[in-house]
Amino acid sequence: MNDDSSHRPSLIERLTAWLTPEPDNREELLELLHSAYDNDLLDADALSMIEGVMQVSEMQVREIMIPRAQMDVVDINDPHDEILKFALETAHSRFPAVDGDRDNVVGILLAKDLLRLFAEEDIHLREMLRPAVFVPESKRLNVLLREFRSLRNHIAIVVDEYGGAAGLVTIEDVLEQIVGDIEDEYDYDEDEDNILQEAGGAFRVKAQTEIADFNAALGADFSDQEYDTVGGLVAQAFGHLPKRGESVVLEGFRFEVTRADSRRLHTLRVQVPVRGGGPRNGIDAWT
Repeated sequence: MNDDSSHRPSLIERLTAWLTPEPDNREELLELLHSAYDNDLLDADALSMIEGVMQVSEMQVREIMIPRAQMDVVDINDPHDEILKFALETAHSRFPAVDGDRDNVVGILLAKDLLRLFAEEDIHLREMLRPAVFVPESKRLNVLLREFRSLRNHIAIVVDEYGGAAGLVTIEDVLEQIVGDIEDEYDYDEDEDNILQEAGGAFRVKAQTEIADFNAALGADFSDQEYDTVGGLVAQAFGHLPKRGESVVLEGFRFEVTRADSRRLHTLRVQVPVRGGGPRNGIDAWT
């Protein structure tokens, strides 16, 4: 008996394959997934994550990195108290450490290691740095994610073709392309926390905050005829999806992007102007 005959598909198997052909390309696969969703075989979250995984396999680091000019870095030559103050203000857990110039990244500083500066004498900041990982702008995100996991690393410095620092990327940036925004201990999600006042009088505002709620809380008068949320209002003012660190002034209110990814805005820092010769609602003016 020929061994090949035992592997021949049965009539039922051939009919099933003919009636439900396997997808031959990405478009057919997506169509099949959406059909599964329409038939309640996948929920919306599962469909979104699968699409995110497929998207990550085609994206490059340059598409999601934080640009060099917007990187929050620490200079190892700065006084320790200034570095600590900067770390508290930016509230990151990791910082690229440079030696005088942003292109000269000498390591990664963990915020928790800053405690050693005040607990131990005669310690230099350079001694506390972790090795920096450098990746090219063209690296695929799925490859980068695999390297992050295998090396147990959370942040990488992106370099251009000349070896200069082009930006940085974190494992959170990659994962957000799959599962959406990842919240950490500095994020907030409850409706009543959409607008929080920071030290110094500025406000931290979630981009999805309704314009009507923003107006009521901060005494603004923005129209919600064209956009429902503060994020939509700000994105329209820029004319593009802004990145972290970009800012714009609208009707005297200064909006600075503090968190965003390649798809949408997440949080903004808002400074309220002085009106009528004095602070409004007890809020300090900005200049």
